[in-house]
Amino acid sequence: MTSLKHKIRSFDLFCGAGGSSCGAAQAGVEIAGGIDLWDRAIETFRGNFPQAMTFQSRTDALNAMKVAKEVGRIDLLLASPECTNHSVAKGAAPRDEESRRTAYEVIRYAKAFNPRWIVVENVVSMQNWASYHDWMSQLKKLGYHTRELKLNASSFRVPQSRRRLIIVADRERSPNIPQHRSRKAPSVRKALHLQHADFKYSYNRRPLFSESRAAATLERARRAISEIGEEKPFLLVYYGSDAAGGWQSLERPLRTITTLDRFALVVPGVNGHEMRMLQPPELAAAMGFPKDYRWPRSVTRREHIKLIGNAVAPPMMKAVVEALIS
Repeated sequence: MTSLKHKIRSFDLFCGAGGSSCGAAQAGVEIAGGIDLWDRAIETFRGNFPQAMTFQSRTDALNAMKVAKEVGRIDLLLASPECTNHSVAKGAAPRDEESRRTAYEVIRYAKAFNPRWIVVENVVSMQNWASYHDWMSQLKKLGYHTRELKLNASSFRVPQSRRRLIIVADRERSPNIPQHRSRKAPSVRKALHLQHADFKYSYNRRPLFSESRAAATLERARRAISEIGEEKPFLLVYYGSDAAGGWQSLERPLRTITTLDRFALVVPGVNGHEMRMLQPPELAAAMGFPKDYRWPRSVTRREHIKLIGNAVAPPMMKAVVEALIS
């Protein structure tokens, strides 16, 4: 049995803005490094983990053994392989098998780093991938005991409904998993009207019922008003399709945040209902990022939303890592 008297160190594959590493750090783990191809993601990761070694590259373009030698001992490997081509949100569009096979990079880097623990995060529909069972078998062949979890971020006090597949692996025993989850899902209301000192996004509202609005948008709004009345605010799915009516109450967690700007806040006003889009600081709060998390001041609003929508909810990862290493 390994004796871990040293600080637990982690490395983050496909690190994005650093949501997984943020959660791991909150669990007491030292963030040793991360890899991501997108320059904005690496810039965000560096800003929050300045001591970590970062690699802006495709994972398969790097020699994993050389990376491991540079980074040093790693106890915990975090990974969020590309998920778009697993997601049901892609609909009937063709899948990119090369993109889906980025999951095999977890196996390659696990061989190089030889960590005790591994946590892989992805969309639940990853389990429908034709190569999923082969991928899992290769992980087990490395000597890992594995467990597959389907977790919702809202169970960990995140004001967002975000179901994810979490695969945990432990070389020495059956992995521990989070036992304590919140029974009451938090309201999205707590994430609204939050601002960030480094950004000056617009919180001004405009009339909802105007000639410039799409007919489908107005139909969703009328449906919401008919359901909850004229006096209550609500959230509208402004862009994209939605099978759940196109709106939601503020008393529920926000629906899953994506990389696109899609949620609008509608509020009754003196001259009728008014609306505005949710702003990145509100979306970051709905993802569970701490208020002092650093986002590059140079990012555009669209890039900021993409960074958030691609991220892992830190409180959920904190709970997973705490249980795993306990």
